[in-house]
Amino acid sequence: MDIVQNLNEEQKLPVLASEGAVLVTAGAGSGKTRLLTHRIAHLILDLGVDPESILAITFTNKAANEMRERVSKLVPSGDRVWVSTFHRLCVMILRRHIDRIEGFNTNFTIYADAERNHVLKEVFKALQIDSEDKKRSIDFHISNAKNSIVTIEEYCSSLVNKFNSEIVLKAFNLYQEMLKNSNALDFDDLLVFTYKLLSQNADLREYYQNKFHYIHVDEFQDTNSIQYDIVRLLAGKWGNILVVGDEDQCIYGWRGANIGNIINFKRDFANAQVFKLEQNYRSTKKILEVANKIIDNNTQRLKKTLWTENEEGKSVTYFVGDGDREEADFVVRTIKDLVDKGAKYSDFAVLMRLNAPSRLFEEYMLNYNLPYKMLGGFRFFERAEIKGVVGYLRALVNPKDNDSLLRILNYPKRGIGDSTIEIVKDMAGRGNVIDIILNCNNFGFTNAVCKKLEGFRELYLELKQKSTELPLDELASYIVERAGFSTAFDLTNEEEANKLQNIGEFINSVKDFVKENPNSSLNDYLSSITLMSDIDSVGEDDDYVLISTVHAVKGLEFKTVFVVAMEEGIFPINRHGGERPSDIEEERRLAYVAVTRAREKLYLTRSRKRFVYNEIKRQEQSRFLKEMGFEEPKEDVIAYAKPLSEPKVKVTGSISASVQGVLNKRVENQKKDVSLYTKGVQVAHPKFGVGVIIDDSNLNSTRVVTIDFGTMGCKTLSLDYAPLQILKRN
Repeated sequence: MDIVQNLNEEQKLPVLASEGAVLVTAGAGSGKTRLLTHRIAHLILDLGVDPESILAITFTNKAANEMRERVSKLVPSGDRVWVSTFHRLCVMILRRHIDRIEGFNTNFTIYADAERNHVLKEVFKALQIDSEDKKRSIDFHISNAKNSIVTIEEYCSSLVNKFNSEIVLKAFNLYQEMLKNSNALDFDDLLVFTYKLLSQNADLREYYQNKFHYIHVDEFQDTNSIQYDIVRLLAGKWGNILVVGDEDQCIYGWRGANIGNIINFKRDFANAQVFKLEQNYRSTKKILEVANKIIDNNTQRLKKTLWTENEEGKSVTYFVGDGDREEADFVVRTIKDLVDKGAKYSDFAVLMRLNAPSRLFEEYMLNYNLPYKMLGGFRFFERAEIKGVVGYLRALVNPKDNDSLLRILNYPKRGIGDSTIEIVKDMAGRGNVIDIILNCNNFGFTNAVCKKLEGFRELYLELKQKSTELPLDELASYIVERAGFSTAFDLTNEEEANKLQNIGEFINSVKDFVKENPNSSLNDYLSSITLMSDIDSVGEDDDYVLISTVHAVKGLEFKTVFVVAMEEGIFPINRHGGERPSDIEEERRLAYVAVTRAREKLYLTRSRKRFVYNEIKRQEQSRFLKEMGFEEPKEDVIAYAKPLSEPKVKVTGSISASVQGVLNKRVENQKKDVSLYTKGVQVAHPKFGVGVIIDDSNLNSTRVVTIDFGTMGCKTLSLDYAPLQILKRN
């Protein structure tokens, strides 16, 4: 019982309610992960439950790994508990049993967004659909239909627009046929097929019900209908299920998350016990005061009020810039000022409702040499060179994977032109590319084309043989060498050289995976990188400012948070040209999530004018700011952080190491004299290289210069902050 004694009174109650159904509505930062891990430890240590009969489901690999580590620290046998994301659990079940579904085998490929979009492109081409609006509509309906449980025919018959009904049905069936021919599943299929297996096969259902006597679901408010139905099936025999969620943080309605699942839970599980967690351990009283004010305006919620024993904290700052550049400048200057006073870059997050405003913040981060990362940006495993190597691995484990085979047929380049690839694609039709490649002489190709295809065929068969002989990490290295990646890039070109470095980093990732998962297969590795989310790439030891949408940082927290572009039409966004109460409530929940990411300091910012859709528009204050208690200032407010000391400069690419040394010495021994930065002076910048000042002036009592950096373009920078060094004076 020592495990339970370490909890607060709110947390103890659901932990001790070990039998039957339990619903915990847990406010932001209230210690729900602590509750879950201690409950699992209580079941094992105090009640003698077998760890392998306990299942814990969450939504991200990062959260799953954290839960797994915490349980292992509490219980020696904790590593035997099944801790998984929904999709990873489904993959585990499907790898064992998908051959019960006609046309699939256990070596199936998982198609992420890029591969899924490629198949959709082929569907639109086949059905001669050119309208972008229709494409988006079909894309939405295909995913929505899969998550609706009903048959595609029933789904389409319910659509109001008759044309949509017919074209969605054709597109859906063709899309699924293409996936089936490639022995591939998209993310929605992972859930749909698992539900089919469990609902249609009594023996499998009973097997997994007997396997998992105790089920825990984290972030329950984010579950969609089919995820909830999978959980209900698994818990159908024993009924021992605890779900933890916060309806105030339900922000994924647009992708199917059903806030009604919390209400349905009490209906579907008789005598379910309900508990609240309202004590917050994350934020200061000042931040929680703002959070409670905004969320109290929602009606679709179980009433709760966050409170904390933390300190009062600093007041929340509201900044209004005259334009969006002033807003970005204020945010970046403030961060730089605080870093100079001892903060780390990783203490800061700049959060926004939409990606669009991020460009200016990135520009100002570069201008003032602040390290940053865009969450939701171009992920490592989505780079063309990495997808090329991964394509070989996928094609080896699943020869029916048409998308991967077409990707690697001429990558790296081996003289097979686009026209030949199109012919192969057309000949394969709705069959398999591999049949064309392995039997090219039987398909009417010219001798020259056959010779090129035969070269790839020999390579493929050789690699296929090696895949049965070599360990995973050695196989990856062998592919890179044998397929020609190591000689495919021009190392005198920086961009090309970076691609080869990325491939080297990929090999390291495979080695790390093998080291951490010695008994795992190639399929396990491919599943792990496909199911990786953006949030999983945020490292605790990395020192950079995070720029992100609010959706992407749910589950994370930061010392200091800037919530930017808080204007009507942006936050809240106007989705439908009108205004539906349910949409506004979800937008308000999103604002609540943004605010509660902050531990110590919160900034809310906006601008009066913003460049939107190729024109400067007057912007109105977000209604959420008023709900949080912030009135609009009567006069324009343009505030700047204090001038900062100049950091050491590191210039890459454009100047020599000897000049670099001189620059650093100058920084150490010489305070910047802004009067020296005049027209014609040659300067160096760590990101943009060498440039010449073409204009100098004063702006709002700040000395600014415009510099021509050649191929990097012209930049206007503040001399108080920009990491510039003079190379040559007039």
